[in-house]
Amino acid sequence: MSQKPSAAFVGASWIALGAGIVSFNVGLFNADMLLNEKGYYFTVLMYGLFSAVSLQKSVRDQLEGIAVTPIYYGLAWFSTLLAIVLLVVGLWNASLTLSEKGFYGMSFLLSLFAAIAVQKNTRDSKKADDANPLD
Repeated sequence: MSQKPSAAFVGASWIALGAGIVSFNVGLFNADMLLNEKGYYFTVLMYGLFSAVSLQKSVRDQLEGIAVTPIYYGLAWFSTLLAIVLLVVGLWNASLTLSEKGFYGMSFLLSLFAAIAVQKNTRDSKKADDANPLD
């Protein structure tokens, strides 16, 4: 039985993703950092979002019996953890206040979690639509 996620959960997931990405980038735009530092944090965010979605997809594929190569599965885990480590190392060494570091960390983690939820909702909706084409 395939059930679509509720509209409220889909909406909340998209709002969380937007809030995380927008707040992280507004913080970067307003930060007193060199452009290369801003580029580093932006790249880490984009890498983290991509790797989190890739990880969610590969874990879900395995659970549903869809073949996932061990190297891809391992790379998805490695990439997600690496993105988090890169952010932590960057923030650890940054000359920012603790509240700024916390802001970037929380908006980054919110974005990763929301990206996973949006991917899950998209996949669940597609699966439900394929199972119930008349709805």
